[in-house]
Amino acid sequence: MKRREFITLLGGAAATWPLAARAQQGELVRRIGVLMHLAADDPEGQARFMAFLQGLQQLGWTDGRNVRIDTRWGANNADRGRYAAELVALAPDVILASTTPGMMALQHSTRTVPVVFVNVADPVGAGFVESLSRPGGNATGFTVYEYSLSGKWLELLKQIAPSVTRAAVIRDAANPAGIGMFAVIQSAASSFGVELSPVVARDGGEIERAVTAFARSPNGGLIVLGTSWGALHADLMVMLAARHRLPAVYPFRHFVTGGGLISYGPDSHDNYRRAAGYVDRILKGEKPIDLPVQAPTKYELVINLKTAKALGIALPPSLLARADEVIE
Repeated sequence: MKRREFITLLGGAAATWPLAARAQQGELVRRIGVLMHLAADDPEGQARFMAFLQGLQQLGWTDGRNVRIDTRWGANNADRGRYAAELVALAPDVILASTTPGMMALQHSTRTVPVVFVNVADPVGAGFVESLSRPGGNATGFTVYEYSLSGKWLELLKQIAPSVTRAAVIRDAANPAGIGMFAVIQSAASSFGVELSPVVARDGGEIERAVTAFARSPNGGLIVLGTSWGALHADLMVMLAARHRLPAVYPFRHFVTGGGLISYGPDSHDNYRRAAGYVDRILKGEKPIDLPVQAPTKYELVINLKTAKALGIALPPSLLARADEVIE
C-alpha cells in the first residue's frame, strides 16, 4: 500500500492536494521523513503511524498543506539501509525513526539530519545518544522501556502458570537490546525456579522449529522480548503458543488483541503521539541536542480471557483486577 493510498484510506483527503498549490498560497511546506519497521498493510503499523499523524495535526501540521511526509515501510528487513538512504537523499527537515533497527540504519546514512526515534530500548548503549539528558548529536527521542521491565514478564508467567519450570525466551538475533533484556530475565530465573531456553531466531521458520522442539517437554512457557522483530512475527508466535498450548507473555497489547494470552508494556501508540511534539519543536527551530530522551509514561496490562480459557488457565482474580483491559 502506498503512502498516499494509506493516508486517503484513513480519511486524510488533504494529503492528495497538490503541494505546489499550497505553497503558492504563501505557506512554507516543510518535509518530514518517516522510517517505519512494519509493513504498510500491517494494522499495528497503521495504528502507530496514525497516532503520529494525529499528534502532528493537533500541533497544526497537515500532510499536503504545510508539511510533506515521505514514508518508507517495512524497514526491519534487508532493505532498511536503502530506505534510510532514500529518505536522507530527500533532504528532510527531520526524520522519524521507528525502533532500534530503523535508527541503526539512519545512523549509517546521516549524522546531520535531525532524527527523532521512537520505541528504542537502549539509545545510550546502542550509541545513538551520549546521554539521556544531553543527547549530544543529531538524534533524540523516546525509549520503549528499561531492561528491568523484562523481569516482570517472567514474574507474570509464573503468576498465570505456577507449574511452569521451563521458559523459552524468544529474541531477535540482530537487535542488541535483546541481550540486555535476556540478562535481566536470566538473573531472576533461579528465584522463580525456571530454567531458561534462549531462542535467538532469524526468521519465521527458525522460530517455528525452535518452539516446536521446546514444546515436546512438559511445564513450558514462552516469553517474547520487546523488539521490533517480535512485532513482525506476532501472528506466528501467537499461533505457535496456541498450537502447543503454551502460556505466553508478550510485550505489547497488539499480541493479545491478536489472540495472545497476556501482555505488559508501554502504550507504543502514545510514544508516536509524543514524538510528534519533538518533530514540531525541531521544525520550529530547536535542536535534538537540547531535547532530552524521554521514557514511556503509560504502561498497560492486557489479558485475553478467551485464550486463558482455551488453555485451561484460571487467572488469579487479583491479576484480573489490575488489568487495564480484559478481552472476553
